[in-house]
Amino acid sequence: MHGKVKWFDVGKGFGFILSDEGGPDILLHANVLRNFGQSSVADGAGITVSVQMTQRGAQAVEVLEIAPPEGIVTVVSDDVGTAVVPDPATQPLQPARVKWFDKVKGFGFANVFGTTEDVFIHIEVLRMSGFADLQPGEAVCLRIVDGKRGRMATQVASWEAAVREKTP
Repeated sequence: MHGKVKWFDVGKGFGFILSDEGGPDILLHANVLRNFGQSSVADGAGITVSVQMTQRGAQAVEVLEIAPPEGIVTVVSDDVGTAVVPDPATQPLQPARVKWFDKVKGFGFANVFGTTEDVFIHIEVLRMSGFADLQPGEAVCLRIVDGKRGRMATQVASWEAAVREKTP
């Protein structure tokens, strides 16, 4: 089933999906999302899930794909300066661990495995990637460019994304 995330609350541990075919809301539990490799998902994100009918209604049992919300376009800010920004799709996914992320401030940092250099993550890049928030210690994959103030993420993906990307 494909639909859009109506809302997802990390604190409550669940949210709901609106199916493209209509019908009742579909419960999306945090554990199902974690099994996909994400701790959050942005409201309005496109999502493909396997659904099971239960006594309490429709529930997602597996997330198959998440796409960023439509209409979110992020231009990598002036931090890149005059450098030519490569297409994020041409950059390799690099495994990283979130150092911290503050939704109110609108940014955070992660470290790529094997390096100590911080990678800046802007909230708009996070939203464009289909995430709503990141937790300290969370494993993710990043596409990264060098900006005038250091390395910055152009895309955030679930920690399993690199494996899925290599699978034909």
